[in-house]
Amino acid sequence: MFFAYNYDKISCITDKIDIINMGKISEKEFAKICNGIYEDREVIWKHNPIGTQEETLLWMLMSCLHSYLSLSDVETPCFNGKPTAETYKQAIISMLKNKKSESFEEEKYLEELVK
Repeated sequence: MFFAYNYDKISCITDKIDIINMGKISEKEFAKICNGIYEDREVIWKHNPIGTQEETLLWMLMSCLHSYLSLSDVETPCFNGKPTAETYKQAIISMLKNKKSESFEEEKYLEELVK
């Protein structure tokens, strides 16, 4: 019984930590998302011919981050005209502002994603 009580207490603490970090992303999580998109790039390009290959991968990352970070409509970037790869990069950087659970340089991951 003692162990079950402690387990429940630890579980409760873990749930509180998850709630506190909800809507935030760590460097490890961001890297994992970027790497997953890079690994699946051929399929992503094939099924989402929205622009250049760079634009498509950055669009996919932006879409994943929108869901992962649970962004509201107000926090979601809007575009005037046809977005470019640079537009998507800036939108992603903007989305991550105040949403990182720790400080990290997202630009290096963006460059690796579109190389």
